Amino acid sequence: MCAMSGQGIVPDTKDWTWVLDERCPDCGFDAGGVDPAEIGPAVRDNARGWLAVLAQPGATERPDEHTWSPLEYACHVRDVNRKFTERLQLMLDHDEPQFANWDQDATAVEDRYELQDPAVVGPEVVEAAEVVAATYDELAGADERTRGRRGVRSDGSVFTVDTLGRYHLHDLVHHAHDVRDFAARATVAAYDVDAEAFSDGVSKLSDEFDAELDWFAGAVGDGGAVLEIGSGGGRDAAALEKRGLTVRRSDISPGFVELMRNRGYDADVLDPLTDDLVDERHGPYDGVWACACLLHVAREDVPTVLTRLAGATRVGGVLGMSLKEGDGEEWSTHGHVRGPRRFVYWREAPLGTALEDAGWRVHEINHRTTSNGQPWLVTRAVRS
Repeated sequence: MCAMSGQGIVPDTKDWTWVLDERCPDCGFDAGGVDPAEIGPAVRDNARGWLAVLAQPGATERPDEHTWSPLEYACHVRDVNRKFTERLQLMLDHDEPQFANWDQDATAVEDRYELQDPAVVGPEVVEAAEVVAATYDELAGADERTRGRRGVRSDGSVFTVDTLGRYHLHDLVHHAHDVRDFAARATVAAYDVDAEAFSDGVSKLSDEFDAELDWFAGAVGDGGAVLEIGSGGGRDAAALEKRGLTVRRSDISPGFVELMRNRGYDADVLDPLTDDLVDERHGPYDGVWACACLLHVAREDVPTVLTRLAGATRVGGVLGMSLKEGDGEEWSTHGHVRGPRRFVYWREAPLGTALEDAGWRVHEINHRTTSNGQPWLVTRAVRS
């Protein structure tokens, strides 16, 4: 799998076939857990992400002289999708074909990835993804004989239709991991554009949500200081203040922070992954409220965020947090926000482990389903 190339960039010459047998420690991809029926949809979702990434300022710039820009990664992903379309068809049409050598690094240099137009590359990624995804869809229910058809790479590595699909998907997931900061920017940008519409659209609180606020306020204690991550338009902060708490409103979206300030509230642009959470005016806190916001944080970064939140909270302080329940990740356009947002889904067991490892003692994780049928994990935890 190619990760880097071009002037000043060292070609990646590693043999990545080991990811078929082991979990990738960098991107977290687990080939053994991939359902063949998931490959086509995952390839399409990955492509939608590149459209969002390439729309961000700075997408054509390399972060350093040794690393591709998001644009160059997108060009590579486009060409990977095209190459795997070709190889997959060879395996279906011929018995044990040998794949012609493809020098990915040479292609990047010869085709001048760094000079290509993001507005052109994005749709090309989507088009190439759709072609190969359609083939994976057709193969999802194929018999064992078909999925076991083999092909041989020029270096002698042998793939079956099944392992080729898993190997391909890892390549896509890994490069999405490489540009996850830009995926986060795209999600923030989507909220910035529709901050007021989102705030107005979620202004009403359900009885069940009110009960969660009651628990949190009682656990923090009257007059307690709370750090709210992802305040949005400030709905929850206002509800917590009515319950006797002092709330520091914060959001990673400048649009939301501006909206709250225009409504007369103090609010800070704050990224819990990188920014100081405690300063001369704030913290340590008696509680942290993180409602439906950490679901946009890359899975591999969530443990870091939870650890930093624990470090900003006094021993015995509490955490109220909600995440969408499910598997994998997904780009989505729905609800009150028109732009694409990246959602990361969680299951109870790994979430509980991440919390405990970060310094939180889990009180309970409740399973809730909203009126639109979306399952959630609603967490109550205490700082150890």
